[in-house]
Amino acid sequence: MESIVASASSQIDDTRHENVPRRGPPGVFVIFGGGGDLTHRLLVPALYNLASAGLLDSHFSIIVVDRADVSAADLRQSFHDSLENFVTSRGTEAVTLHDDVWKRLSDNIDYVRGAFEETATYDALARKIGNQNCIFYLAVAARFFGTIVDQLGVSGLAKESGKAFRRVIIEKPFGSDLQSAIALNERLLRTLGESQIYRIDHYLGKETVQNILALRFSNGFFEPLWNRDNIDHVQITAAETVGVEQRARFYESTGAVRDMVPNHVMQLLAMTAMEAPISFDADAVRDEKTKVLKAIHAVQHHDVVRGQYAAGSIKEQPVVGYREEPGVDPHSHTETYVAMKLMIDNWRWAGVPFYVRTGKRLAARKTEIAVHFKSAPYALFRDTPVDKLTPNIMLLHIQPTEGVTLQFSAKIPGPTVHLGGVRMKFDYSEWFHEGPSTGYETLLYDCMIGDATLFQRADNIEAGWRVVQPVLDWMHAPAGLDFYAAGSEGPKAADDLLARDHRHWLKIGS
Repeated sequence: MESIVASASSQIDDTRHENVPRRGPPGVFVIFGGGGDLTHRLLVPALYNLASAGLLDSHFSIIVVDRADVSAADLRQSFHDSLENFVTSRGTEAVTLHDDVWKRLSDNIDYVRGAFEETATYDALARKIGNQNCIFYLAVAARFFGTIVDQLGVSGLAKESGKAFRRVIIEKPFGSDLQSAIALNERLLRTLGESQIYRIDHYLGKETVQNILALRFSNGFFEPLWNRDNIDHVQITAAETVGVEQRARFYESTGAVRDMVPNHVMQLLAMTAMEAPISFDADAVRDEKTKVLKAIHAVQHHDVVRGQYAAGSIKEQPVVGYREEPGVDPHSHTETYVAMKLMIDNWRWAGVPFYVRTGKRLAARKTEIAVHFKSAPYALFRDTPVDKLTPNIMLLHIQPTEGVTLQFSAKIPGPTVHLGGVRMKFDYSEWFHEGPSTGYETLLYDCMIGDATLFQRADNIEAGWRVVQPVLDWMHAPAGLDFYAAGSEGPKAADDLLARDHRHWLKIGS
């Protein structure tokens, strides 16, 4: 995880890029399902950015495996068009498409047409790969994960030699519940070693998520405060304004709990709550994350709110409710929102609630972690007009902006003591002036160099599913949903979840 180490060592002066990452090794990057949206929208732009930064070896190539009847030339042109749109639609500071960089990358893009279940596909692939280093990226529906890995094993493509590594990157969803996640892990490990499996979570490619470790463990004034003595509670929010879009078939069988909580939300919680690892070694970091997830109390029914969006408006435009979306059952009980109160049973966090929420069609697109510190005693200000102090909050902004905000009280200028809330904000885009990125650059690069720190291990995956499994069990029985208007802050029941603890959510739309 070289990017984290580099961030931690950046200084306030202009020595911001003193730790230059090494170039990735030569090899082949194979994308199963590479003709799809994920490759066009995220993977190719990420690989282009790595090439532009000089982090890809001159002997690096890409092979797309898919069923479509297209030529390699047509595929390259399709990638070029998507990439051109990417670099011109990311704001005024977006970089332009450098034709020389794209030519070097595109000249090494090849195509293998074939079905994922057929032996001939892997025979053709083996002839192109030979004895090179190889990363297999499974940009396919989850039902193909086991099939592809089985075929990689049968064909010998998964076998590592002394000179060539073989690694597999697997997208979410990794299982649909605890039992299926365990079964998938067992199936993969029959063919691959754990060190060959890279279970990806794109949230961990966000700079702010990576920087949680740097903020906590490289700054002496944060870590002593990061405990139950000083922190009142933590709020984790992953809000979207989009609805189900064209994913009704997938979402109807998935819902907000399965889609977001055991992976994205649990990773954010683990990064926030974990103990300091003994090093930034991958297993040291992942050991501590797993310990946190295993320490979460079994969630209780009254600590969970499930919601579904009804008709409303987003940016002053009317939108239909979830049950009116194309392809959705008009009597659907699938949740598009979930809020939970979680308690961690360890010395650092005992008694500190972690409130998490995620949902679609909310007031704004926002992912953030809000660390609420305990209030100072009011006695000093009892004879002043101040009726309460500004809450001390550290906000870790993950998307759409990436940065950190500190909120605290300060005296308003004047002859009397009047306090006002002020904010100190650090924004990645303003300080580092980086070009547009997908969030996948760090993850792909780390896999190339064999650094699994930002990827999930089997026990980490299963620990996340154990947290939400009780919720999934309740959903088998008839359960009511709390409806909320599209464009709102979410269902009232979610507000009540905090109100009974005399707390309230931060505004999503603020």
